[in-house]
Amino acid sequence: MNPVERALRAVDGLQQRHSALGLPFGVVKKFGDDQAGSHAALIAYYGFFSLFPLLLVGVTVLGFALRDNPAFEQRVLDSVLAQLPIIGGDIQVRALTGGGLSLALGIAGTLWGGLGVTQHAQNAMNAVWNVPRKQRPNFWLRLARGLGLLVLLGGGAIASTVLAGLATAEGASAVGRALPLAASLLVNLALFLLAFQVLTAIGLPWRRLVPGTVVAAVGWVVLQSVGGYYVNRQLADASQVYGTFGLVIGLLSWLYLTAQLVLYAAELNVVLARRLWPRSLLQPPLTEADRRVLADLAMVEERRPEQSIAVTFEPEAAD
Repeated sequence: MNPVERALRAVDGLQQRHSALGLPFGVVKKFGDDQAGSHAALIAYYGFFSLFPLLLVGVTVLGFALRDNPAFEQRVLDSVLAQLPIIGGDIQVRALTGGGLSLALGIAGTLWGGLGVTQHAQNAMNAVWNVPRKQRPNFWLRLARGLGLLVLLGGGAIASTVLAGLATAEGASAVGRALPLAASLLVNLALFLLAFQVLTAIGLPWRRLVPGTVVAAVGWVVLQSVGGYYVNRQLADASQVYGTFGLVIGLLSWLYLTAQLVLYAAELNVVLARRLWPRSLLQPPLTEADRRVLADLAMVEERRPEQSIAVTFEPEAAD
């Protein structure tokens, strides 16, 4: 056994004896088992091409709903773009225009183009929870779930804008400023909690989604600052070489970081709900959690109601 393998064996034994160390190892290992990094890359890809159509639809709908209050409409749009640090200030979006029928068709077509990210986000969440393919919803149900998620996000953006306005209102006391900010955090928690539920094909107990929801909401705040620094640095380096294409690189980097954060938070929910730790770093031997994960991964491939997959394990081979 070489020194590297001995070190890994020592770490493996340590994390299996101490649950506090085994949990993060279990989350990271399941993230790799589910190929969640590839799902995060696809979410970033589809998110990039969905972002501008969805912004077009959002600006158009806001224009109709808030035609008597253009100042608040602009604040909502600024609040949404502010979620993209560094990049948001460079994005300019105009509303769709036209007659009644042509405008409705334009909104429907643009919305259709923007639903790609919600479709793949559902695929990623179902992969994280190892939902068998035969239990996943059909196209129309996936479409309805995607539209529901967009409505939730739109409502959350408006609620966050209102709360931020209350926190920065003139004459507000310290308590008056703190309460809206706390309420804004609660809105983010509610949005992540609902998103985890809506994006998953199987019904999940709400309490099982709380740990990942807290991690995602807190991580989002951290990502807004630390991630902004990272994107700014990437954008500065890329702009020197690629010019205006640096904006594309910065936006893709930000979307990929966000997707990874959400999927790691979702993996935490799964690992805690099914107690999928400790995991073996070097195999053999397989732990009980290893066996459950491998069995779940095999049963994901059940595609028909009459199909059933059974998983057995042979005696483990020697080193």
